[in-house]
Amino acid sequence: MFDKISRATLALLGALFVGAGVFSVGFVTGSRYNTLLPAVLQAAAPAAGAVVPVDKIAVTPAQGATPEELQTAFKPFWETWELLQKNFVDRPLDTTQLVNGAIQGMMRATGDRNTSYMTPAEQSVMQGDMSGELEGIGAEVDGSGDLMRIVAPMKGSPAEAAGVRAGDLILEVDGVDMSGVDSSTVISKVRGKAGTKVKLLLKREGASAPVEVEITRYKITIPMVEGKLLTSGVAYVEINQFGSDVEVALREKLKELLAQNPPGLIVDLRNNPGGYLNGGVAVASELVAESPVMVERSGDGSEQEYPAQPGGLATKIKLVVLINAGSASASEIVAGAVQDYKRGLLVGEQSYGKGTVQTWLDLSDGGGAVRITFARWLTPKMRSVDKKGLVPDVLVVLTEADQSAGLDPQLAAAEAVLLQP
Repeated sequence: MFDKISRATLALLGALFVGAGVFSVGFVTGSRYNTLLPAVLQAAAPAAGAVVPVDKIAVTPAQGATPEELQTAFKPFWETWELLQKNFVDRPLDTTQLVNGAIQGMMRATGDRNTSYMTPAEQSVMQGDMSGELEGIGAEVDGSGDLMRIVAPMKGSPAEAAGVRAGDLILEVDGVDMSGVDSSTVISKVRGKAGTKVKLLLKREGASAPVEVEITRYKITIPMVEGKLLTSGVAYVEINQFGSDVEVALREKLKELLAQNPPGLIVDLRNNPGGYLNGGVAVASELVAESPVMVERSGDGSEQEYPAQPGGLATKIKLVVLINAGSASASEIVAGAVQDYKRGLLVGEQSYGKGTVQTWLDLSDGGGAVRITFARWLTPKMRSVDKKGLVPDVLVVLTEADQSAGLDPQLAAAEAVLLQP
C-alpha cells in the first residue's frame, strides 16, 4: 500500500514529495514531503483498453474520445482548448505542456494538497529518492502553497550544513523570485550537479529579515538508521527516513545497543518526513506490543487496523521519542502509537500533521503517474493528526541560538527523563 505523506524532493534530486518531495541532495518535491509510501512504490498501469470505473461512469483511457456521459461536462474544456490553439499570441502551443497543466489543475481542484500529478521526469526522480542516494541540496519540501516550504533538511545534507531549517519558505533561487512558481520549476532551479552552488533566499518564522544561504550541491548517501550509547549509558537511535530496509537496519542497531543493557532508549524522529507506510508500522512494532499501531479509514467509511508485528525488540525498555515540526507521516504513526498506549513520552515540538494515505498509480504509455489520497489514518485511539500534528508530552523548543551554539536541549531533556528514578 502506498502512504504518501507527500514530500517534495528537490534532489535536488530534483523534485518531490515521500514521501512528500525532497531537495534531494536534491530536492524532492511532492513525493516525499511527509509521504507515507506503500511498500511498493508504484502500482501497475492499467492494461491497454482496461476499463476504470470513475464515479459510476466507465472511462476507457485508450479510447481517444470523451465518454458520452461526460461530453456536456467536458464541452467547456475542449472549447477552451480550441480557442487557445487558434487565438493565443505565441503559437504553436506545446501540447504536452498544456495536457500536464490540465492534469495538475484537475488534481489541485480536489482541494487535497497530497493528490497530485507527476510528470515522467519527476517520477524518475521520486523512484530514485527512496534509495537514500541523492544529488542536490538534501531537503524535504512541500510544494502545495504559493511558496515552497522546507519540511526538513535531510541528515548530513548540504542543506543542513548551510543552516536550512524546517518551515523555511523559499523566496528566491539565485536571485529569481519563486512566488507562485510551480514546484517542478522551483525544483529544476534548486537541483543541479554535485559541486555546483545555489543561493536560496528564505523566509523564516521569527526572523526579522529573509535569510540567505549558499549551498554546494553534492551526492550523499543517507543512512536509514544510526545509533550509539550516550555517555550516560542511554541508548540513542536516530531514524532518518522510512525506506524499504528501515526495519532490518533498526533491528540490527537495537540488537547491538540493547545487548549493553542501557537504562533507557531514545528514538529520534526529528526532521524525518516519513516514507513507506509498512516501514512506519514495522518501526512502531519494535517499540509497542499493543495493537493496532494505526487505523486506516477509507472514503467509503471502512476501516483497516494494522496490528503490531510480533517480536518487537524494544517493547519494554524505558522509552522517549523525539519529534519536531519536520516529523511527518510514518514518523507520526510511530509517535502516535507510543503516545496513545503511554508506552513512552514524546519530547520536543509539535509534529507536522500528515494524516492521509496516498497511492501512486502509473499512467499508461509512460505518461507519468498520479498520486491520489484514498484514505486517512488514525492513531490507535482514533485520533487524527492531519493538519494538527502531535503535541509532545514534554515541550522543549530548539532555538536558533541553541543550534548556533551546538546545543540540543531536546536531546538533553529526553535523556533527563529516562534517567529519572
